[in-house]
Amino acid sequence: MRFDLVTLFPEFFDSPLSSGLIAKALAKNIATVHRTNPRDFTRDRHRKVDDEPYGGGAGMVIKPEPVFAALDSLPVFPRRQVIYLSPQGEPMTQDLFKALISDCDQVVLLCGHYEGVDERVMTAVTREVSLGDFVLTCGEIPALALLNGVIRLLPGTVGKVESLSADSFEDGLLDYPHYTRPPEFNGLAVPEVLRSGNHQAIAQWRRDQQLQRTRRRRPDLYEKWQAAQSQLSSDKP
Repeated sequence: MRFDLVTLFPEFFDSPLSSGLIAKALAKNIATVHRTNPRDFTRDRHRKVDDEPYGGGAGMVIKPEPVFAALDSLPVFPRRQVIYLSPQGEPMTQDLFKALISDCDQVVLLCGHYEGVDERVMTAVTREVSLGDFVLTCGEIPALALLNGVIRLLPGTVGKVESLSADSFEDGLLDYPHYTRPPEFNGLAVPEVLRSGNHQAIAQWRRDQQLQRTRRRRPDLYEKWQAAQSQLSSDKP
């Protein structure tokens, strides 16, 4: 799978792309990541990529010319998404990551800055995605989150595939608590059921913990999960 990062700060990704599982995935060609700087397509001696907004107002806006030139320089795969990272986009979710894997061979991530990009750039964008209901200094941070989340799901990145199926959000619930050795630390003991060897009891405990944790921490997710379960029940013959 190919990723193209259109960014004014390509060096932002140096460390994340050379660390951990993502670095190993890139080394194994599970995915490829390419960086393109719109500043390289400017024609003035100051390499200017932004200008004042029409109509006045604070801040600067990224000009359309260097962005379009950067996008036009990229190869175009048949199954391609051009994603603009913006607080105004749809929420970034696990389902989005899985959809990109199944539907795309190429993902172009356009990282915004300042007050954003000239609105005419949006004619080249196929999807707008937000990391959350807050504003950051740059689009590189949400782009990195999306990049990491998608590459992590590609076959071969994570050693044990079954660990992915137990992740939070995979079945609409948060993950259950995890414990490892020692069995007791600072007066806190690992739940006895996890040391019992009774796999059926362990599975039930974990499911109960998922339900309790989701209901307590994310009632919105819990209500959504309940609705989905009700729909499944009503669909059964």
